[in-house]
Amino acid sequence: MQQLETRSDEELEKETRFKAAAQAILGTRAAERMDAAKSREHFRAAIAASRPQERLQLRRMAEASLALAERRAGDLKIATEKLGGTPPTNRQLLMLRIMGVIAPPPSAGLPRRIGGVLLVILAIVLVIALGTGIVWVISQPFGGGLGNTVWFYGLLLVVVVLGVLAVVGRRRQRAARAKAAEQRAAAYGGKR
Repeated sequence: MQQLETRSDEELEKETRFKAAAQAILGTRAAERMDAAKSREHFRAAIAASRPQERLQLRRMAEASLALAERRAGDLKIATEKLGGTPPTNRQLLMLRIMGVIAPPPSAGLPRRIGGVLLVILAIVLVIALGTGIVWVISQPFGGGLGNTVWFYGLLLVVVVLGVLAVVGRRRQRAARAKAAEQRAAAYGGKR
């Protein structure tokens, strides 16, 4: 299983000897990309290719992955508990709920998807206004000579802060993926 996790999606598609494990990995990766339809398709193929004693575990993995892909926080917590793993923290579940509001799954109605786009636009405007306000407050003791360009420096401040957050977030995400891969490998360890 650990050897399969290091392979690319194309290599996993071609896998014939351990097809069930390869399809389960592909289903999990699709769920991490929030692609519920692809994830469901891969898990169906994994369950069909698996031995009878592996099917229950694959179904539980599918439930957890599909709950993640469809942004169902409550179902994700229950499914991970059934799977035997540690359930997501409340902070992670909150972020999944927020993601469900901002970027609802394709099965959601048109008003929900439009509302998500409007919320993102509103958030961007508010963040730029906050950055502009911070720059304006900082520039006041120095004579407030920025004038009409204060919005540009506010936008620049926001871009720098988001860049720093992206770098830190990528590092954390990389560490979390490595830990999740290690846990999945430990869950499958010795079964094949």
